[in-house]
Amino acid sequence: MRPAPTILHLDMDAFYASAEQAAKPSLRGKAVVVGGLGPRGVVATASYEARVLGVHSAMPTAQARRLAPNAAYLVPRFSLYRSVSEQVMELLGRLSPLVEPLSLDEAFVDLEAGGVADDMVSARRTGERLRTAIREVTGLSGSVGLAGSKMLAKIASEQAKPDGLVLIEPGTERELLAPMPVRTLPGVGPATGDHLRRAGMTTVHDLAEAGEAELVRLVGKAHGHGLYRMALGLDDRPVVAERDAKSVSVEDTFDVDLHDRVRVRAEVERLAVRCVERLRSADRSGRTVVLKVRRYDFSTLTRSETLRGPTDDPTVVREAAARLLEAVDTTGGVRLLGVGVTGLADFTQEDLFAQAADARELAARAEVPEKPVTEDDKPVEEEPESAEQLAARRWPAGHDVRHTVHGHGWVQGSGVGRVTVRFEEPGGPVGRVVTFRVDDPELSPADPLPLVRDPVDYSSWPASLPKSRSGPVSAAGGESRP
Repeated sequence: MRPAPTILHLDMDAFYASAEQAAKPSLRGKAVVVGGLGPRGVVATASYEARVLGVHSAMPTAQARRLAPNAAYLVPRFSLYRSVSEQVMELLGRLSPLVEPLSLDEAFVDLEAGGVADDMVSARRTGERLRTAIREVTGLSGSVGLAGSKMLAKIASEQAKPDGLVLIEPGTERELLAPMPVRTLPGVGPATGDHLRRAGMTTVHDLAEAGEAELVRLVGKAHGHGLYRMALGLDDRPVVAERDAKSVSVEDTFDVDLHDRVRVRAEVERLAVRCVERLRSADRSGRTVVLKVRRYDFSTLTRSETLRGPTDDPTVVREAAARLLEAVDTTGGVRLLGVGVTGLADFTQEDLFAQAADARELAARAEVPEKPVTEDDKPVEEEPESAEQLAARRWPAGHDVRHTVHGHGWVQGSGVGRVTVRFEEPGGPVGRVVTFRVDDPELSPADPLPLVRDPVDYSSWPASLPKSRSGPVSAAGGESRP
């Protein structure tokens, strides 16, 4: 624990949904849900207007539609979210060399290591100015927590939501934590929380009063020891600038179960190529290929193969994934497929071609003569995609388009051979809606536009950062909002 609240936790508010509202003037102040839109889609993020209606992340989209039938349902635009995240992380990097990203929209920052804060006053001032900078550069809001530890800084940012700042004064940690539910503490999930509740412990105060020995008896030595320290507000974890990824993976859930083995294999190979693309973008290679298959009955199987050396060769990964598939029974249908690579390294196997050739030779040796195909062995033919499905794939709801006459817009929806587009841009007025044929030659997909057309220049951050314009700052230990 630090004597000053110089660990900052930033969490962007309803990030995906807020980015969509900023990009689409007609959605400002409206319920917006971002996620998968198919029968098996899941909500990634919901705007605060949608959350009031009961919609939350990880909820099935079908359930969200019942709760909020009039909300805007959009397919994620990760290229936009990544570009905004890069802007935010650059600002954080100017505050300190110790920035620990947790996701696209969340990070810890060690302000003391950057020399920008060493007490409550300077920490609060830096946090407020950071919020101002983020809004002026990205057009979005973020909530900031400040404390003497990572655990408490994250708790503070949760209390600050939306669009606020909370600073936890040193010495008040136990008093603050005492009435909070046990699920507030990191590592206490539904199962552990239920186990503690049955033992009569529902608040952090209950954990502290129970004592370390009792918690060790209930949840085990390692977890019990850590849980007791957290209940006392103790957390010595440092902010780590480089969080080394342990694996890279991609997966897809299918709206209709796949039965055709040829189609299943094609999907596995496609996922393998996507996985390698992600691997290469991180300048990494990997030695172990992992295949994940979730079957029609929700049972999930994983298979892995370790290569003789790290690789980022798509042929090697694709063929390894295909071999792993041969050992999996997909009878009855497949609802999810995933391909991943673990055992990451910063170098690649030099003799890639030899490795690929060896893999093919091993596969050939393992082949057994195929038995004659009987009527029962014939693959089940997949139903061809309908015109509606093809249109939805080509024109995803919420994605950017450009028309040679009307300019930039976004897809509101498609169906019956038509696609409806609203023509508007970030920062502009609400645009008008026009409907076209799905094959209109003048309409084409486009890249997202920046959320802020002329952002403030923060190249000299933080030395010449302008004073916060987010309103008065509250007393130490309290909260401030614009």
